[in-house]
Amino acid sequence: MTDRAGAPVVVGVDGSPSALDAVRVAAREAAGRHRPLRVVNAFLWPVLGTPLGPIAVKLPDGELRLGAETIVADAVDEARKIDPELQVTGEVVDGGPVAVLMRASRDAALLVLGHRGLGGFAGLLVGSAAVQLSARADCPVLVARGEPRADGPVVVGVDGSPISDEAIGFAFAAAAQRGAELVAVHAWLYPSPIGPGDIMPLVYDPERLRAEEERVLAEAVAGWAERYPEVRVRQKLVAATAARALVEESADAQLTVVGAHGRGSLGGLLLGSVSHAVLHHSRSPLAIVRHHKGGAAA
Repeated sequence: MTDRAGAPVVVGVDGSPSALDAVRVAAREAAGRHRPLRVVNAFLWPVLGTPLGPIAVKLPDGELRLGAETIVADAVDEARKIDPELQVTGEVVDGGPVAVLMRASRDAALLVLGHRGLGGFAGLLVGSAAVQLSARADCPVLVARGEPRADGPVVVGVDGSPISDEAIGFAFAAAAQRGAELVAVHAWLYPSPIGPGDIMPLVYDPERLRAEEERVLAEAVAGWAERYPEVRVRQKLVAATAARALVEESADAQLTVVGAHGRGSLGGLLLGSVSHAVLHHSRSPLAIVRHHKGGAAA
């Protein structure tokens, strides 16, 4: 995988409690990866807001920018509480949140976002904005949800596709960094009628189909297990939908990892109902890895 040597972990902030959760998660990620942390606030009037709601009166641009700079300074201080030795920089960047973070992702090892946000990040994980960043960012995206667990495994969705392979590599690196077990989940369903009048396939061998799915899972994990012999791996074949399997496994996870696109059970993971289920119902931080030329950033 491409490691983008020297690239920072980037975190988007807006002054909300969710953004501060993201800052703490990002600081731990940066420290664990021995990378600097870059704190970014997108400055765009008139979509700014406060914890009390939209600004009711027009304030001079200088005062608005001062407020944005205070948000960044507070976030930088919060990051340094996690690790006083961490190299942290912060800046206010003109533009909308999605555009600003898309640009920042070009030179980042990881982009960290809060699950909920106010002001410039309002509704970031509702509707198109989350899909845009998850599917188009030039680095993996990590969505924070409160304070993450200090124990539990790293969970990764497996489907045998190239993007799934990159997600597996990201998950192995994360598990090694945390000293955690890796749970590789392959979700699949037995063939079944699609609609009224449909019938089961004439040739149908459940044991053979299950053996094939087990082979897909084992082969997907094997190469990465050799590269990370220190990581204990548990392979889990689940007869369920991908969303249900991953959401359930996330309950005990430090981190859940998915690919932005795939085939089979995980196909279209970030498009439509499955993406909304995972983004909104995952009980752990969620890392979303999309395909990049040369591989995903570590």
